[in-house]
Amino acid sequence: MAYDLQKEEDVKQYVENLGIEYRFGCYQEKKPEVCQLLGDYLEAIKKDYKKAATVYKNNCLEYKYGKSCTKYGNYALIGRGRDKPDTNEALQYFEKGCELNDPVSCLHAGILLTAIGPTSGFKVQRDIPKGYNYLKKSCDYKDDKACHYLSGMYLTGVPKNIADFNPHNPEKNKNIDYLIKPDLKQAFQFANKGCEYGNMYACANVSLMYKKGDGVTQDLEKSKQYFELAQNLQKADLTAKELKFQQGLNDKK
Repeated sequence: MAYDLQKEEDVKQYVENLGIEYRFGCYQEKKPEVCQLLGDYLEAIKKDYKKAATVYKNNCLEYKYGKSCTKYGNYALIGRGRDKPDTNEALQYFEKGCELNDPVSCLHAGILLTAIGPTSGFKVQRDIPKGYNYLKKSCDYKDDKACHYLSGMYLTGVPKNIADFNPHNPEKNKNIDYLIKPDLKQAFQFANKGCEYGNMYACANVSLMYKKGDGVTQDLEKSKQYFELAQNLQKADLTAKELKFQQGLNDKK
């Protein structure tokens, strides 16, 4: 059947038929990738977060689909489609997703386990070695955010006792115990990876490290190149957001 997507009735019919196709593909044909699409459909089109959460959860547990583990973990983390958030359940599903090689799940699990300070808001038991491994796996799968996050861990170090760490007094921090010691060479390597995978903040850090000679031989020309790369990535990001915003305005007309 051909649809005229300029006509409101045809659009409504198309959307309804899309939902029917996704339900058939998920429940009858048992295709995990279609179950993921069904969850996305219920979330984005129907705004039925409770049903979407059920689809994502089942697709994670029954069909071992990593992206659905990530989605359900996100729902648990922010309390979407449920009465209240549950950080520990979120971590459980992020870990499942990471075992299934979804890099975003690995990233989120790593952040939850390594986030420090009273303002982090994460009510999970801190486990730096385990969290580090999740972040490393995510970075190895080319997640730019994970590489950038790891770079930051090596830039400042990860203290054994959070209360001992003073971000405003680097000299005092030299005498405290670290689970991960500051290492500018490692920080540069991870920043460089993050930049390679398209993270503008990582590129900005690489530029700064080349300028100062931190963790790498000082090179002002390369510093300039990476600064320009960071600027170009920022412009591309802003353009993408502007186009998305304009599309949203057009959709409301």
